[in-house]
Amino acid sequence: MHQPVEQNTLSVRIESTGVEAMMGLEEHERWMREALAEATHALTAGDVPVGAVAVRAGIVVGRGHNRKEAGRDPTAHAEILALQEAARTLDGWRLPGVTLYCTLEPCPMCAGAMIQARLSCLVYAADDPKTGAAGSVVDLLRHEGLNHRVEIVKGVLSQEAQTLLQAFFESLRDDSIPRASAAWRRRRLASRQSP
Repeated sequence: MHQPVEQNTLSVRIESTGVEAMMGLEEHERWMREALAEATHALTAGDVPVGAVAVRAGIVVGRGHNRKEAGRDPTAHAEILALQEAARTLDGWRLPGVTLYCTLEPCPMCAGAMIQARLSCLVYAADDPKTGAAGSVVDLLRHEGLNHRVEIVKGVLSQEAQTLLQAFFESLRDDSIPRASAAWRRRRLASRQSP
């Protein structure tokens, strides 16, 4: 069974004792800052600011940020795009030894992709209480009935990630979102007003 362990005095929780999960907090923060930079790209483009970076042996092998609006693709989540790039970089769909840094807890689709890719470790910043599949709503990544389990480290730079998410949703309310998402906002508001 996985035992949560407090790391340092910060709110980072290691949900496993795996080698990848035990990397130093400074190393996790280094790569999470890269994921936050990806999230900023999504914010600038008018998409929900989620970013992801796949790292293997200290080298970035994949990057992604949400592109659902830009690509009009419901599967264009940051994690999926980073995993796809990592698979191309490493020339194979299995990604052992890869750690994925993501600014938000993955949804069930992304968690499923991590399991399929045989991802070693997920490090994420902010919990997602509505669709989180790494423990907030459901825990697919450590489900005993599945053929693979992913090590989890959560809470790394969570305040920074939450700040980006809050800025995005505030911009939706005050109509200051980028023009790229203006059509989406009109559709969203229209759907709320219809009975």
